[in-house]
Amino acid sequence: MWNDARTTNLIANTLAVLAVLAMLAAGLVWLAKRPYFDLTAIELEAAPGSQLHYVSPVSMRAAIAGGLKGNFFTMDLDQARELFESAPWVRHAAIRRIWPNVLRVRIEEQQPLALWNENQMINTWGESFTANTGELDDESALPHFYGPEGSESLVVQRYAELARWFAPLDMRVQDLELSARYAWRVTLSTGLKLDLGRDPGADAPDPNGPPGALPFAARIQRFVQAWPALNQKLEGRPILQADLRYPNGFALALAPLPEAESKTKPKPNLKKR
Repeated sequence: MWNDARTTNLIANTLAVLAVLAMLAAGLVWLAKRPYFDLTAIELEAAPGSQLHYVSPVSMRAAIAGGLKGNFFTMDLDQARELFESAPWVRHAAIRRIWPNVLRVRIEEQQPLALWNENQMINTWGESFTANTGELDDESALPHFYGPEGSESLVVQRYAELARWFAPLDMRVQDLELSARYAWRVTLSTGLKLDLGRDPGADAPDPNGPPGALPFAARIQRFVQAWPALNQKLEGRPILQADLRYPNGFALALAPLPEAESKTKPKPNLKKR
């Protein structure tokens, strides 16, 4: 076989091509590692239709310090994206290379809806996240939600229902608590506390819930519809607490009367039916 000139030439040509390709590959690797392609800038931009309110170049630089590896060619963009998304206030990040040494990072910022338990917040997508609440414009303006881990979406859904029901009464939800047994407690902006009991549709396979239990919205609707007449009957006397767990009505706890009035007026019935 080795005496065949054609075969010998083919092998020689193949080896020559491989040698050239190896040298080209080595040259490209050498070129890619030149300082010219080291990253010199990271450009931040907001997702379309939004603005960056909490994320800034200074805060992002501190969050990713020492975490980016490689240069324009060698950087793993998936790892870089995960690093940017680990920064406070960043929900999603999309990264592009801009020739020859720039990264452009499009940031979808967290939109805080409420405080969550002790140290977190919930965004408008019903997801919990961790960030410095001291950076909020007005922390007191956000409602405070409490609930078991994994219940964020349910709490946000119920909050939206409550907000719709109480908006016509010029009340807003200040605190919303879901216990481990899926029982609801609400504090409104007026200080009124509502005890709603267990949510029949939250943890039961049957969407109608346990027998005899009122749907969540039905309890709220009954109370809201009775509110104008109830408020008129009480002549503006504040209601401190309402227990809506009764199947045919609700119980009220009223603010105490001034001492002079309490001696002349009878105590009102505390149960509404």
